[in-house]
Amino acid sequence: MTALLPLLSGLGTGLALIVAIGVQNTYLLRLAVSAGLRVVVAAVLVCAASDAVLILAGVLGVGAVVERFPAALVVIRFVGAAFLLTYGVLAARRALRPSGDAIRVTADDDGIPGVATDDDRVPGTTAPENRSGAAPASRSGAAPASRSEATPTWRSRAEPPDRSPGTGGAPATRTAVLTMLVFTWANPHVYLDTLVFLGSVANQQGVDDRWWWTAGAVAASCLWFGALGFGGRLLRPLFAMPGTWRVFDGCVAVVMLAFGVLLAVGA
Repeated sequence: MTALLPLLSGLGTGLALIVAIGVQNTYLLRLAVSAGLRVVVAAVLVCAASDAVLILAGVLGVGAVVERFPAALVVIRFVGAAFLLTYGVLAARRALRPSGDAIRVTADDDGIPGVATDDDRVPGTTAPENRSGAAPASRSGAAPASRSEATPTWRSRAEPPDRSPGTGGAPATRTAVLTMLVFTWANPHVYLDTLVFLGSVANQQGVDDRWWWTAGAVAASCLWFGALGFGGRLLRPLFAMPGTWRVFDGCVAVVMLAFGVLLAVGA
């Protein structure tokens, strides 16, 4: 019972700190509704592991070192601001000039369905066969002589912005992980909030209770990022509608640009 109280206290404090609209959460949600399962798993692990490392470092006193070298935070601030502003501009461009608007489930995904329509026709693939295995007949009623003569070309799903075939593969996973690492570690607020604030609060719990408090704070990160990454995938049918991506990318642009400007001016 004595361990339960600091554990719950750490859990509550951790959730209060990370459950907010921010660049890390926004990017993770975008991956959840557009990327393959392995990409989402990798991104969730990066977020949770990064928070765990920062929280533990704060408890061990690294936060005091960070406070003594403010110049390092200034460098991180400008690097993070440049990255956020660039990403925000790209998101605004996607919102204003979308290229593809619905989810396409690839072989690397976990089978959450998107939406296919008769208008999603692109060169390079053939029309689906009927259950008997025969090629579909033309509108005039005559069956095409061969599969290569079938005029309609199809694809099963339209692609969301920045999504290419094989999104769940190694290159896409590497890109998502690297981007998430920049969003996490190039944000000076994460050092102040996690290393300094959480580390200070944890060390106020006493020699023994501080580790239970720390376990609760780490559990909060795991719960939140897991819920956002895997729960966000339930929204994929919503993002099969063309207008949803434009609205979402518009919101992403606002968040990224706002945080980028705030970092640049030192707020």
